[in-house]
Amino acid sequence: MALVPLDASEYSDDWSSLLKAHPIFSSSTDTTQSQKLELSTNSLPDFTQLEPSHDSPLPSRRRQVMVLKDADLIVAIGTEIRVTSLADPKRGRATSKSYKVLHTPNIQFNICQLSINPTGKLLAVAGTFQVAVVVLPRSGFMRLVPSTIDCKSIQVGQYFHASSASAPIAKIEWHPWGDAGSTLMVMTEDGKLREYDISVDPEEPLQVVSFVPDRRRSSKTFNAVDATEREVASFTLGKGKADWGPLTIYAVMKNGDVYAVCPYMPKNASIPSSYIHALECFVAAKQEYLSQSPSSESQSLSTTYAYQHKYISALLKQLPPGTVFPAVSRPVLLHPPTTMKATPLRQGPFLLQPAPLTLDGSEEGDATDILYLAFDKDDEFGDDGETERLGLVLVAFQDGKVDVCLDVDKVEARWESRQSSSTELPMLAVYETIDLGLIVTLSATRPSSLELVRGNSPVFLPDPIHGNTVYVYHAFGVHAIHLHRMLRAFSRRVEDALLTVLRNPTSAEVQQIVSTFSVERKASNPVIAVAVPNDVYLNYSIFILTSSMTVVSFSLNIPVTRAAEEPLAYTSLLGIKPWEPPTGLSSTGLPTTPRHAAPEPKDFRITPDTLRFFSTKVDEIAARAHNVESAYRETNARVELQHEEWQRQTDKLDEIRALVAELRGARQDHTDARARAIRAGQQTLLARLDRVLGEIMKRANPTLSDQETKWFDELSRMREQVLGVGRYDDASLKARVQTLKREYERLLPHLKALSEKERARAKSMQERNQGLGLSQAFQFGQQFNKERTKLEKLQTDLLGLASTLELPLSRPPTLLGS
Repeated sequence: MALVPLDASEYSDDWSSLLKAHPIFSSSTDTTQSQKLELSTNSLPDFTQLEPSHDSPLPSRRRQVMVLKDADLIVAIGTEIRVTSLADPKRGRATSKSYKVLHTPNIQFNICQLSINPTGKLLAVAGTFQVAVVVLPRSGFMRLVPSTIDCKSIQVGQYFHASSASAPIAKIEWHPWGDAGSTLMVMTEDGKLREYDISVDPEEPLQVVSFVPDRRRSSKTFNAVDATEREVASFTLGKGKADWGPLTIYAVMKNGDVYAVCPYMPKNASIPSSYIHALECFVAAKQEYLSQSPSSESQSLSTTYAYQHKYISALLKQLPPGTVFPAVSRPVLLHPPTTMKATPLRQGPFLLQPAPLTLDGSEEGDATDILYLAFDKDDEFGDDGETERLGLVLVAFQDGKVDVCLDVDKVEARWESRQSSSTELPMLAVYETIDLGLIVTLSATRPSSLELVRGNSPVFLPDPIHGNTVYVYHAFGVHAIHLHRMLRAFSRRVEDALLTVLRNPTSAEVQQIVSTFSVERKASNPVIAVAVPNDVYLNYSIFILTSSMTVVSFSLNIPVTRAAEEPLAYTSLLGIKPWEPPTGLSSTGLPTTPRHAAPEPKDFRITPDTLRFFSTKVDEIAARAHNVESAYRETNARVELQHEEWQRQTDKLDEIRALVAELRGARQDHTDARARAIRAGQQTLLARLDRVLGEIMKRANPTLSDQETKWFDELSRMREQVLGVGRYDDASLKARVQTLKREYERLLPHLKALSEKERARAKSMQERNQGLGLSQAFQFGQQFNKERTKLEKLQTDLLGLASTLELPLSRPPTLLGS
């Protein structure tokens, strides 16, 4: 789709004119720092060597310094957090380009990662070693006069993340099931995943999950262990509906090993009640299956399922009333069961079958990120059940390799015990190895720039709207990985076995959309942030930010969901399936040729590398032009076929018109007369049916039986006794109840007055007889008890009569001394 630049005062779908030269992306004027943000042979040691005593602003490791909160754009530059609203400029309001600075004096470190919690009220900020949380301002902050907004900021885990011996932070992420969205997970490279509840205690972690075992607990034998085996690169949360997926954490080590811990849930979790019941059914089905096929292996698994049943039973006891299936699902506050004394088992490393491929010319770089994707039948692939259980695990490496694995055997909850076998390792089926082409690009220069791969750190970003698209941004640009064709291949082969799909795989589509590598300078400005708006006021697009503060944006196309195929009565020449434009003409909004986002050099020089680069690009453009020409011929053939089909449909339409004219003539009159005759005959049959039914009822039961006659007589007598014979029957129960009610209402005020008088007389007698003797007081008490007994008997008789007549009465006044 071509983007036409319009006036800034008008509505435009092109974000480039709105974000170009926006002051929110203005960087420091320090030339030395700007040069350091460039990945080259000279700056490579700064990217690879980490100094704990110096918090460097270099875009190494994981970087995400730009996020979107609804229509607000948040950017972190150094230690400063800036925010602006994109809604007003997008609606065409004449507002100047400006931003607000969030005043957070507690943040004195260079910001590397930003993450917004599920409620959109808290912003997690992470540097190389430190973590903080900022309370975001309310909407409408852009209308405030000051350019700086005071915000509350909280330092998180200073004892663990702010000391000189702290481990570098690998990734921060908010747990989607944390209560009130305040559960922050911080993973450090030493394998410790710490859970902080910001609303409870931001200093002490509520839970700590270790993905790296203690060396003291390992074997005493000599093992040549690589350092990257004990360093975590990233982690991700599993997904699922009726299994242990949402309670699973996956972590990838720098050497590429994948581990999992299950079960894990936040200390204060808000979990849908339907998921707990679905998980209970899942475990119960597993136990029932094992009971039907007893074996030595099933006996070892029965212990695991017994632990799982105990875990789920403890969760079910925490569910409040009104959440029992099939009640409507709602979030419920739950806590991890305290009855489980054993800690969850670290499962892995995963067996990757078959072994992933190695890229030609690569030296096997470190793993940098991991992502778990789940696709169910609610997606665009129909209602097939095959994709409902399909989970994908994507692992990215420094050299541009992306392993796409199928989670065919999902992880289940396991706990550390003596019976747990260390030889049973989980498995991931390697479906495809994607090459982003970084090795070829860097090897094309003279001399080769392949060593720059050591400063690369690819990061995944799933598309929030189009779930089967994943963006990978790294030091040399951005790639888009489209998985829709691969997933459609699985959905179309529900009846086939998994091995059949793996033997004939459908590859994912990989498209480079931005390139930041300069062939002339043999350097690159790494991409430090990618954001995709997910707000109703912002159109579907993508924002890309480089380390030189260059912003590249593209307006994307909304994916079209095709309806299910149904058999047609008319056979068309065009076929059953809808026509799809050739790949040379189709567009998702992303550019076919990568956009070059490197800064323009002051003096351009022609070198052999630039000539080779131009030659390669000319060949690519010529190949695309050839593809467009082929697509043009294919489209013309399709147009001719559609013309022929149009002529056939026109002839068929003439036949239908002739048939309709025939039906509207004498044939229609004949049909109407026949319908009227059938309707009259139907009425006659209905009348006859009523007569026959009456005769049958008379023959079966002509008169009432004696019991029925007595029953109806009794009902009539009871009706006369309760309601009376006439309107003025004083002997009826209804009239007597009304009379009793009137008498009670008439006597009640007198009884209240007598009660008050009696209370006053008793009080005065008590005051007067304070000096009475013991015998006199005893005689007076006996007389008083007799009178009180009479009154209580009268009250009891009145209440009994009222309950018998079902007459509501107010409570009589309490007698003195009762």
